Amino acid sequence: MVSLESLFIFKTEVFISTFVTLLALINPFQKIFVINSLRGQMTEKELRYVSIKSSITALVILLLFLTLGNMIFTFIFKIQLYSFRVTCGMVLVYSGWNALQKGVLINIGKDERIQDIASVPIAIPMIAGPGTITATVTFPAQYGTLITVLAVILAIGVNLVIMLSANKIGNFLIKLNLMSPIVRIIGLIIATIGIQMIFDGGVGFLTVHGLIK
Repeated sequence: MVSLESLFIFKTEVFISTFVTLLALINPFQKIFVINSLRGQMTEKELRYVSIKSSITALVILLLFLTLGNMIFTFIFKIQLYSFRVTCGMVLVYSGWNALQKGVLINIGKDERIQDIASVPIAIPMIAGPGTITATVTFPAQYGTLITVLAVILAIGVNLVIMLSANKIGNFLIKLNLMSPIVRIIGLIIATIGIQMIFDGGVGFLTVHGLIK
């Protein structure tokens, strides 16, 4: 018989694993460079607004997909999850490759409104991106709905804290001449996550069609 202590330890380990995975997909360190790239165009108050609004928007979107994701995919758009994984993986590979080659994570026009920037592209797809959405759809079946919800909330919270501290962190990295190298490292990580998603989608396709077990 499983003791309560063993069950608690197991649940804690599952929660930490889920949280770390989501945090890696959200990639809060990426937002340091996004916020710093906006410093010449926005005031400190506006940057704080962008950070908070984008985080709230992303949280609502992820929770929506977490609760209704399968219905949205299956009944509304009539697509399979493995197809979504492959497509999202391709998007991440493209984004990561651009960052790796050009050292640029995102290009934002000077004439865009603050509200628009907070929603797109920061909330979507930079926080609630393809990988994060796929994770929130699939994790409840693997780890449980409550654990996934709490992990999403905590991951978004950590991301928000880092976004609000982006200027201080950015100044430190600039002094050490680490900004550009880290952008490229993050691009490599994003591309790698995308490749893994494509592989996972391919395995899902082959499994569903009985080509592998």
